[in-house]
Amino acid sequence: MRADLVLTNARIYTVDPANPWAEAVAVVGERIVGVGSTRELEPWVGPGTRVLDLQGRLVLPGFTDSHVHFIEGGQTLLSVQLHGAQTPAEFTARIAAKARELPEGEWILGGNWDHQYFPHAELPRRDWIDAATPRHPVCVSRMDGHMVLCNSLALRLAGLDRDTPAPDGGAIVRDAGGEPTGVLKDAARDMVYRHIPEATPGQLRAWAETALHEAAAQGVTTVHDVSGERGFAVYQDLLLEGRLTTRIALFFPIAEVDAVLKLDLKSGFGADRLRFIGLKGFTDGSLGSGTALFFEPYSDEPGNRGLFHQQMFPEGVMERRVQAADASGLNVAVHAIGDRAVATLLDIFQTLARRPGRRLRMEHAQHLRPADVERMAQLGVIASVQPYHAIDDGRWAEGRIGQERAPWAFPYRSFLDAGVPMAFGSDWPVAPMNPIMAIYAAVTRASLDGRHPDGWVPTQRIPLEAAIHEATMGGAYAECAELDKGSITPGKLGDLVVLDRNLFEIPSAEIKDASVLMTICGGSIVFQKQPPD
Repeated sequence: MRADLVLTNARIYTVDPANPWAEAVAVVGERIVGVGSTRELEPWVGPGTRVLDLQGRLVLPGFTDSHVHFIEGGQTLLSVQLHGAQTPAEFTARIAAKARELPEGEWILGGNWDHQYFPHAELPRRDWIDAATPRHPVCVSRMDGHMVLCNSLALRLAGLDRDTPAPDGGAIVRDAGGEPTGVLKDAARDMVYRHIPEATPGQLRAWAETALHEAAAQGVTTVHDVSGERGFAVYQDLLLEGRLTTRIALFFPIAEVDAVLKLDLKSGFGADRLRFIGLKGFTDGSLGSGTALFFEPYSDEPGNRGLFHQQMFPEGVMERRVQAADASGLNVAVHAIGDRAVATLLDIFQTLARRPGRRLRMEHAQHLRPADVERMAQLGVIASVQPYHAIDDGRWAEGRIGQERAPWAFPYRSFLDAGVPMAFGSDWPVAPMNPIMAIYAAVTRASLDGRHPDGWVPTQRIPLEAAIHEATMGGAYAECAELDKGSITPGKLGDLVVLDRNLFEIPSAEIKDASVLMTICGGSIVFQKQPPD
């Protein structure tokens, strides 16, 4: 037997402790069959073998992004781009330009705005955009997805006015006169969402294809889609057509647990390219929206401790859903950001009986009390974290949580030292789907504004080897797929990424400048920036 693909003369960091470095790798079909020196793998080369001489370039296992909203990410790339808008005028101009592109009556969605860029971190208001969008309903999200801005037309369509009460788990921002400003938080967003037309199959297809292209370009060979139910149908079509160039592991909403139990669906069901891996839930909101749930008030909002998510109502429902899922062998992943949300979720996890092979996941795990890091370790809870958030929120987070809580924000080193399993993700489109930036963020913690070049809370930096592990093997473990991927090991899937520079030989500050030259999924090249020299 000869290999279909052999990479030679490379610097291969395998993430396999039994054989951490190699020079060559051979793939037959979708699986790795050999890892070693170029000379050792010569017997795998035959007339039909594609041999790539990488001339010393770094090869890593294909990256796993353990937390994405995949369809929404593709949609965002094709929607109005508001991230990075520095002023109200720029914000308004971008929405006005999109309105001129679209047919009258079509909704303007997407956005990814961040009010922290505006002077005095002012929240946007509907009067900024009403004049530019008289015939286009607008509902554009803040980058964390927990807050939206709607124009007056969208509010009218939703029947939302000064007399509308906020729902449990949500907030309607109002001006001094009691009128809605257009900003809706968490559960209040649903009051407008239900009036937005369903995406057509054609739109879903376009969004999925855009997302797949982006994943391949970033070296991502597996994503954990935490909004997986939305794209399930189009993913099946792409799988049957052989066009699923990224492996997709799906989470369905934990609110649908009863329907999943009726089907007797189990975590891990599916194929290598498309699998169901569990149920996803929420306990609270986000720090940027002021809805992450804390024991003590926000430092800059003394009357605000955040909100429980609507999935926590009525009281006890989340505990019952988690228990029902776990008892049936379903893995669960639950969003928790504020320290009270983290503690509440751990209380729920602590009620579960021990079960071999379980993967309990806490999504985000951003702000903790020290004792809860130890509790996560004792319970074996995986910290599914997004390091880019640490260097983005690091621009302003301390003003929200204060100096006392800051040392336990995004506590990656504490997780590592305590033995808490970690899996790196992006939360795309909330943040870029860029695993190299995640590695850079975890290693340096250098905030994006340049104010903390040695790291915001530098005691929570982690070594490069650990960061690469969490971007590869950590994600595989979180998916219960550590026997199939996550390292460059014979028998595992041939998912590989080639970088333009060796991360081990450059200053940590330069990691962010590295880029992907080639992405290989199952032995097939799905992205190539340029042919190797």
